[in-house]
Amino acid sequence: MANQQLFKTLLATLPATTAVNQNNAPAYAYSARHKLAQLAVTGCMNHTYYANGEAQLADVLALCAEVDAAFIAKTAIYARQRGQMKDMPALLTAVLASKDAALLPAVFGQVIDNGKMLRNFVQIMRSGATGRKSLGSRPKKLVQVWLNKATEMQLLQASVGNAPSLADVVKMVHPKPTEPWREAFFAWLIGKPFDAAQLPPLTRELLAFRAGGAVNLPQVPFQLLSNEKLTARDWAQLAQTMGWQALRMNLNTLARQGALALPGVAQQVADRLADPAAVAKARVYPYQLLIAYQMAGADVPGVIKEALQDALDAALSNVPKLEGQVVVCPDVSGSMHSPVTGYRQGATTSVRCVDVAALVAAAMLRLHPDARVLPFEVNVVDIKLNPRDAVMTNAQKLAAVGGGGTNCSAPLARLVAEGAKVDTVIMVSDNESWINARRAKATETMKQWALIKRRNPQARLICIDLQPYGTTQAQEQQDILNVGGFGDAVFDVIAQFAAGSFGAGHWVDAIDVTPL
Repeated sequence: MANQQLFKTLLATLPATTAVNQNNAPAYAYSARHKLAQLAVTGCMNHTYYANGEAQLADVLALCAEVDAAFIAKTAIYARQRGQMKDMPALLTAVLASKDAALLPAVFGQVIDNGKMLRNFVQIMRSGATGRKSLGSRPKKLVQVWLNKATEMQLLQASVGNAPSLADVVKMVHPKPTEPWREAFFAWLIGKPFDAAQLPPLTRELLAFRAGGAVNLPQVPFQLLSNEKLTARDWAQLAQTMGWQALRMNLNTLARQGALALPGVAQQVADRLADPAAVAKARVYPYQLLIAYQMAGADVPGVIKEALQDALDAALSNVPKLEGQVVVCPDVSGSMHSPVTGYRQGATTSVRCVDVAALVAAAMLRLHPDARVLPFEVNVVDIKLNPRDAVMTNAQKLAAVGGGGTNCSAPLARLVAEGAKVDTVIMVSDNESWINARRAKATETMKQWALIKRRNPQARLICIDLQPYGTTQAQEQQDILNVGGFGDAVFDVIAQFAAGSFGAGHWVDAIDVTPL
């Protein structure tokens, strides 16, 4: 029989909950710095299962009012450079324009690193979301400098997209061109008279192609080429010349334009996608390939979809291996069937939270054949997986089960009941546990983890919250790490925390040491 006194003493040391989650169940709140860090590195600013984009924007702005400007600046840089985020870094940079303009130049140069980011920044500034609807003199000057330093290719890439278009930006800030070719380019861009002889070479080639006077495709972003002028053979040529990542993201376009139906083209594309050397060079992670696989339409040939699965397996070389006994707990409850990046009108991803959770579990199982996978909803869902199967196969099996309520303590309770030996437990959830809610001092998740630690004092718990709302079921401490969202860097964070390289406050610690 268990030592009841020891049990009570153990639980008495657990931290009391400090908040409630979106389901009004007890939870632990993050500090303002931690919550801002998670939202900035992983937030999607779209409508998710429990919160809409407006609520997330309001959260970010409220958090910015609580933290100092230097932390906002470092968070913007970290979110862009390490998190590869777009909207959040641009938003934080716009906040700085009002909160501490002196920091803006140093941040602007590190965050606004391409034309898409420039247009994002201008759009946010003009929207009034950060308290002003004009750019202001310092931001306007920084935009002018960017336009006068960008290369021709950077300007052409920036000209892809609207709301605002690059032409709109040029009209807003009125840059004074520093070179004749730039003067001609800006004039052409905004529809004013220009000296064609002064245009830079790629732009001249583009205009010649549009006029029907060029035989070869100009080496410009394919979105600038008039689709009605491109033949299926032209698209097949683009499939051979575009980068590996661009190829992955434009499979449906190639199919729609008839390129993949031409003899031999589908196989050529498949060979490029499945090439292990190309996958390694592109540093692609399984998550990106899951998106490509899920988004591939019915017109994309099966040989290409199979190649994406092969590429996903090859991408596991980018996923670090953990030491010891690994347990992965993917949440397969009903709320996990919402789009991982939220609902976006006309652009909602087909990849759900449960797909990502299943992918993490399947990827870890492939690398660690003796790992345990404990999918959960109200209870643990028993399922048999073959570690030798393709990652996509196991991910699909996992994503097909479940659908009930959320009980984050269920897999931990299973481990406690078994007296299991564990070194690293990875929980992938939306953290909105409510089945196990108790109006007690600590969450049930923390109670069960404390019991696991009695038998496994070296064990570490990593909670990946795919749609962070600012609370967790497991309060951070030396042996518990909360990771918000899921991106390319998550596997690295898991490995370094499991090895003891990172503390529980990884996000905040990493941001604090980011140079301005």
